[in-house]
Parts: sequence; structure tokens; C-alpha cells
Amino acid sequence: MPRLVLASGSRWRRQLLDRLEIPYAWQSPDIDETPQPDEGPIALVQRLALAKAQRLAETWPDHLIIGSDQVALFEGEILGKPGDTATARANLTRFSGHRVRFVTGLALLDTRHGRQQVCHDSYDVVFRRLSEGEIARYVEKEKPLDSAGSFRMEGLGIALFERLEGDDPNTLIGLPLIRLCAMLREAGLDPLG
Repeated sequence: MPRLVLASGSRWRRQLLDRLEIPYAWQSPDIDETPQPDEGPIALVQRLALAKAQRLAETWPDHLIIGSDQVALFEGEILGKPGDTATARANLTRFSGHRVRFVTGLALLDTRHGRQQVCHDSYDVVFRRLSEGEIARYVEKEKPLDSAGSFRMEGLGIALFERLEGDDPNTLIGLPLIRLCAMLREAGLDPLG
């Protein structure tokens, strides 16, 4: 049976992968996540997801390596992780009462056979109208500075939304499990096998 590695330091992605009950290792890849000139959101997340998996290929031969990356899209602008409190608050203020799309790139690199699968999945969030006080309290409590979109759906961030729209809610957290299961089966590792 092929061995599995998650190319991520995210505890949220690890919690999602734990749900599949497949033993795996994880390692945080160190890559430059700067978008290339004129790179669209789908191309960006797919390139970064694959780059994360490829970064670990030498260290993990004979493995299936999962890479994933996510951006938020709002009014045509690609938004990554806010990095600081002021940016997180500004993002949530902009999002108040609006729809934001999250695009997650997913890659599965088979270092045994030199094969790769790459795809993306999207998920929309409709934010309810938020007051300045709610935004400030949320950012102070959850400190979502390392999360695309400036919130954590798996935590208190759920209180910010009017509704969620998409096929796989795990996409919003950063690891589309429905697509990942299909990729794993294609690579010879059936989560139910």
C-alpha cells in the first residue's frame, strides 16, 4: 500500500486528513507563495499546491504527497493570508454583507511512479452584515492571521456567515476531501479499502 505524506504545517488540514483514518506523515514545505505576474487564482493555487508536494519529493520517495493551497477572491482581487490584525479587520469589513469565493488547489504527487494529479475546488461564503465591534471581537478572539479570508470556518468564524454554498465544505477549510478521496483511489489508495 502506498504511504501518504501531507505537505502542510496546518493543523486544520491535518485534522481533516485524520478523518480518512489513513496513516500519514506530515512536513511543512518552505516555498515562495508570491503570485506570478498575470497569474489567475486557479493557476496560482494549483501551482502552489503542486510546488508544496514537489518540495518534499526528495525527502519522501515512494510516497503519495498531498499539497494544497487556498486563496480568497473578492471583487476580482486575490487575497491570501492577512498576516496582521489591521488587514484581517479590513478584509472582514469589506466582506460584510457580500459573497466571497474561496479557491483551493489540490495536488497528489506519486513519487513511486512520477505521476501527478492536480485540480481545484471552489466554495462560496456569504457574510452577514457585521458591525465594527463584531469584527474587532472576532479578530481579537480567534486571531485568524494565517487564514485566507481572515477567518476560520472550523472555529468561531461560522458566526460571521449568512450561508455557505458549495459541494464540499472541507474545501473552505483548505483540503477538499471529496476530490482527495477520488485522487487517492486513482493512485491505488482507497480510503475504504
